[in-house]
Amino acid sequence: MVGVKVKYWIAVFALLLWVGLPTAGMATCRQALALGLDVSGSVDAREYRLQLDGLANALMDPKVKEALLAMPTTPVELAVFEWSGRSAHRLLLDWTAIESEARLDAVVARLHNTERVAADPSTALGSAMLFGGVLLAQRRDCWSRTLDLSGDGTSNTGPRPREVKEDNQFAGITINALVIGADSPDIGDLLQSEIGELTSYFRSEVILGPDAFVEAALGFEDFEASMVRKLLRELEGMILSHLQD
Repeated sequence: MVGVKVKYWIAVFALLLWVGLPTAGMATCRQALALGLDVSGSVDAREYRLQLDGLANALMDPKVKEALLAMPTTPVELAVFEWSGRSAHRLLLDWTAIESEARLDAVVARLHNTERVAADPSTALGSAMLFGGVLLAQRRDCWSRTLDLSGDGTSNTGPRPREVKEDNQFAGITINALVIGADSPDIGDLLQSEIGELTSYFRSEVILGPDAFVEAALGFEDFEASMVRKLLRELEGMILSHLQD
């Protein structure tokens, strides 16, 4: 019996070495995800609801849910905030460890029940990055830390995103983006046709890190599906990177 136990712990130790995790002082979470949602003046009440409900529904997507709950003893931690102007940031969800289905259900319910409040109509992407960086500084013990920024336009106030991401506080942090084309041109909004230009802007000015990427949603109605794709890429990519290490 003792021999079996010894073999078991040898196997566990070997697995930890193969995955690349420390056997002592192990991190309390495997990934910290801070998600920032654009609520600037270009986002109307319907689009606001599509973002909040879209994120909530994306978290309940079967594949996303499976990835989130894959390692409950070393969970993913989520934080969600809204952003618009230089100092217009509203924390909707403080850091929450997704350790169980019940915890995930509670997060989803909070997002569905969140109501919009008045916000600065301008778009300060650099300030949103700084706010996200402060949040992620609270989770230095996680294996990886990711800031996700969703937006439907370029920055028009505050510090330049390109300069912000050179700040030392972003060392070891990945910044990804989900850009949103607006409604179809036939109802008067032509921004959907400019999704390529917006994607290029976020790619050059905002995202940070060797594995950083930009996901595109062709309108707010596509936000949920795009969020699912983005979350799966982030969650699965983190696991694969640790296996390769």
